[in-house]
Amino acid sequence: MEETTPGSTQAAPTSTAASSPPPPVPTGSSAALFPGLITREQEPLNLELPFPTLAERLVPTNQFYVRSHFPVPAVEAASWQLSLEGEVGQALTIDYDELRRLPATTLMATLECAGNGRARLAPKAKGLLWEQGAVGNATWTGVPLSALLARAGVQAGAQEVIFEGADQGPVNDEPRAPGVIPYARSLPLAKARQPEVLVAYLMNGQPLTPEHGFPVRLVVPGYYGMASVKWLHRITVSAAPYAGYWQTLEYAYWRRTHGLPTLVPVAEMLVKAEIARPALHEFVPAGQPYRMFGAAWAGESEVARVEVSTDGGRTWQPAHLLDEAVPFAWRLWEFSWTPPAAPGRHTLQARATDRAGHCQPTTHDPDRRNYMITKIASVEVQVG
Repeated sequence: MEETTPGSTQAAPTSTAASSPPPPVPTGSSAALFPGLITREQEPLNLELPFPTLAERLVPTNQFYVRSHFPVPAVEAASWQLSLEGEVGQALTIDYDELRRLPATTLMATLECAGNGRARLAPKAKGLLWEQGAVGNATWTGVPLSALLARAGVQAGAQEVIFEGADQGPVNDEPRAPGVIPYARSLPLAKARQPEVLVAYLMNGQPLTPEHGFPVRLVVPGYYGMASVKWLHRITVSAAPYAGYWQTLEYAYWRRTHGLPTLVPVAEMLVKAEIARPALHEFVPAGQPYRMFGAAWAGESEVARVEVSTDGGRTWQPAHLLDEAVPFAWRLWEFSWTPPAAPGRHTLQARATDRAGHCQPTTHDPDRRNYMITKIASVEVQVG
């Protein structure tokens, strides 16, 4: 199995065939295995990367943010099976060993929680108050979903593909769910058939941890993280649009058609840049060069440029993009800033523009509700 090592890049997904079983995976993982992450919720487990600690293009697995809607289910590889059913010519059932024997693809992709940056919204928004770090970039290895769909034979008239995880439970906050429900999301058939969408079993070259979906999860590059269903165990091809809880009541936003707002599912990630260093309220020596540093991503598009402002958005200067452009993966950037010799407070900002010309806004669109938070953020520092 070809693997991508930390710090490396790849020009395109690579196809390989797995030949050996994975090493054992601990079944008792907990927040203790994620040193330094910010606990946003203990049960279910939700952990955030302290973004100022970002150093490399690939985020180590034990530093990658964790998003859970229900308790982490205990799933054993030996008994796990994936069913593919619905509007197909032949329903399939695949076990873990069989999946790993199929031709596999390894690619790099950035996943971001749709609510990342929610702590910046005012008034206080509903949901977990993520700051910057509900985002990460990793390599993923798995079987292209398109190969499984082709094997099953998608029937004419199919519109969507529904993915169901093994995690389930009640939703007691409003809007309440009708009893115990699983986590499930769907993709349009056209996206599901794209070669980058993986039924993945490796993260950064190693088996998924329980918190990241062991034994198998979906990875949907270019879409917000809620699409990448963890603990995947059932795929259903549907001839009708899916209107489940996590597709309509949550992870949905208002889109206006002829002036009328209609709820539609959150899908493609939007262009965004974040400052990792300096951190908020960091002390920066006066008159000395300082390396500003961060990351930028653009979902299904590509980051064309990153600009930095050191005067609260009045003027902007180009930052230097690091690494090579890789589809669906973020790019790191840097900017050399020499603060004034006089002490004082300064407001730093970064903004990204994608290849289609979309640039980050200065305010959050309320039609996005508490999702897709891409407004330009300010980092105040003390120069002295």
